[in-house]
Amino acid sequence: MSDRVRIGMIGGGQRAFIGAVHRIALRIDDAFDLVAGCFGRDPNNTKITGEELGLDAERCYPTWEAMIEAESKLPEDQRIEAISIVTPNHLHHAPAKAAMEAGFHVICDKPLCISQEEADDLAATVKSTGMVFALTHNYCASPMAREARERIARGDLGTIRKVYVEYLQGWLSDKLEESGHKQAHWRTDPQRSGPVGALGDIGTHAYQLLEFITGMNVASIYARLHTFVDGRALDDDDMVLLEMENGATGTLCSSQICFGRENGLRIRVFGTSGAIEWNQEHPNDLHVTGEDGAVTTVRCATGVVGTASASLTRTPAGHPEGYLEAFGNIYSAFARAVRDKAQPMDHPFPTIEDGVRGIRFIGAALRSSKEDRWIDIPRQEELA
Repeated sequence: MSDRVRIGMIGGGQRAFIGAVHRIALRIDDAFDLVAGCFGRDPNNTKITGEELGLDAERCYPTWEAMIEAESKLPEDQRIEAISIVTPNHLHHAPAKAAMEAGFHVICDKPLCISQEEADDLAATVKSTGMVFALTHNYCASPMAREARERIARGDLGTIRKVYVEYLQGWLSDKLEESGHKQAHWRTDPQRSGPVGALGDIGTHAYQLLEFITGMNVASIYARLHTFVDGRALDDDDMVLLEMENGATGTLCSSQICFGRENGLRIRVFGTSGAIEWNQEHPNDLHVTGEDGAVTTVRCATGVVGTASASLTRTPAGHPEGYLEAFGNIYSAFARAVRDKAQPMDHPFPTIEDGVRGIRFIGAALRSSKEDRWIDIPRQEELA
């Protein structure tokens, strides 16, 4: 029997950008066989997508409920073992919960869901079922993001004092959702995106990357959520002041109305004896400031990087390790976890805990913006 993980997909049909990204990612290391799917609400969408992917028509299902039910009845060596969820945010919770309760592992696009109640329910489901759950905050799986985390963890920067993370896009500078643009339409719709727009779409990426690289939780925030485009129902620009658990301070900015910006995710961390800066639009470079003040550009796939970065690097020096490869790193680590194989690093992929933290961040930001005050973000153990 093939060691590939048999996987089904929910969402990702015609005109869906992220579904194609996930399908590329699950093939990068040849760790999966995509054998089933419900690729959209329209059964014809699923039929066409399944034909294009060469899937058995009998395993292209009209609803995700039908897929979970039918696949559960197949022999153990034929049924899917995992499900990839690439739907709009409001359709993360129900299929993820049902899949895990049916005995299927889950890898889900971010954010985790659209409410704290849903997040807590999914966390309880992961715990009760023992299924592997991964969340595709892909940027933390970039080799040089891992290099930054490793350097901070071993104390290269000393005590962290300042943290700055920004995620700037410009594609929603105009009211694109009224033009028939599918991605803009659901991301600005409260019924499908949830209670936030830019903050959930890209702000949660920035938040997860900040906590991942620094190895610290954000303790408290003061947020301002703005909507600049007239008539838009959700925020398109957000500014957040941060205080980390060690007392370090900083800012998080997520905006989709910065005209001309493409995908400007950047993080800077300053300590008592050094600093780092990483920009995902130039993913091979990590700018490191040493104790003497000299700035060095550490390059991916060179002899100076540590084991975490090296373990995620596929190409020779000078060849970009980018967006798709980072997704592939998460999928491959997820496959190893499903197969109960050892992982090459301490945090191989974002988990349910990362997802719950992201939803707590959204809730705290909404409350802070509404009440005009600082709001604490408790650790999970503080809620027990």
